Amino acid sequence: MHSLAIEALSLRAFRNIDAVDLTPGARFIVISGDNGQGKTNLLEAIYVVSTSRSFRASKPGDVVMHGSEVASVRARVREDGEAREQSMGLKVGARAARIDGKRPASLAAYAVRTPVVVFHPGEVALSMGSGGERRRLLDRIALFVRASSMDDLDRYARAMRERQRALETRGVGAADVVHWEELMVRHGVAVMDVRAEAASHLAAAAVPAFERIATPGLAFAVGYTPGAPRDADQYRASLASSRAVDLRRGGARGGPHRDDLALLIDGRPVRGVASQGQHRATVLALKSAELHVVGTARGARPILLLDDVSSELDRARTAALFVFLREQRGQVFLTTTRPELIELEGAERTDFRVQSGRISGV
Repeated sequence: MHSLAIEALSLRAFRNIDAVDLTPGARFIVISGDNGQGKTNLLEAIYVVSTSRSFRASKPGDVVMHGSEVASVRARVREDGEAREQSMGLKVGARAARIDGKRPASLAAYAVRTPVVVFHPGEVALSMGSGGERRRLLDRIALFVRASSMDDLDRYARAMRERQRALETRGVGAADVVHWEELMVRHGVAVMDVRAEAASHLAAAAVPAFERIATPGLAFAVGYTPGAPRDADQYRASLASSRAVDLRRGGARGGPHRDDLALLIDGRPVRGVASQGQHRATVLALKSAELHVVGTARGARPILLLDDVSSELDRARTAALFVFLREQRGQVFLTTTRPELIELEGAERTDFRVQSGRISGV
């Protein structure tokens, strides 16, 4: 895999960070500070400039500092000896991505240039929560497996909304319902196919990772559960037969928006039987697998962002996390309120302190 690292980072009007210019280290960057000072905001900015999207907010304007109109993040990235500049400008309702000053062919093309994997406390929902977080995990991996997956997902979502609007305004016999259903089938099957492939890659990496992290003797399994028939004819027929039901429900009852990732321990669903330690081991295994699969597909070691994860882990899982970190060969940014507890003996480490949105070297 190629080496990959952010050499320089500049933020302007991003959340509570007014203006920061940072030169990170090449390996472990430890960002410490009290809660609410802006540590997570810095990781979010790195994620935004790498992927064009936030892992916390759904709208570009949400990250703009109060009182400002535009936020920006700029990064100099070095990959396999070659440097490039990536930048994101964000305001209410819009985002502008640039690579070396030029607009990329698409946001999907931009999002795969600098692979990054984030691990934050909210991702306990991967094992405990509803299917939404697991679908997002599959879609992050699918983007690297097949670049067109984001476009198929967007087109499927639009077709589903238009079908529902047609049902609600013109009834189940509306002429354009069939048109929207055809688009749902075309793009929905493509989404399910690439998610199934992503799940297969994820399972191959997550199962051995779980064996290293969890209590010995537990059988862990990962599988894809589609939300609709993957056969186009069967899916088309199911949509036609469910029009009246979907009209009453206010949405399609079947489709990729109902996909899920089945997580099993000893053949039983993790959500129903796992202990707190097993839930945490499951999440660690899935994130470790995401890192491996994305890196393999992209041919470059992803940048890893860890947001105060050790606070959510017990002693055994924290020890496993630090063993995992020391095995990583790429760049790692991690936040903590207790920098003295970050055990990275012998590793190249750079420390920064965050206070009220201001960042200083330690």
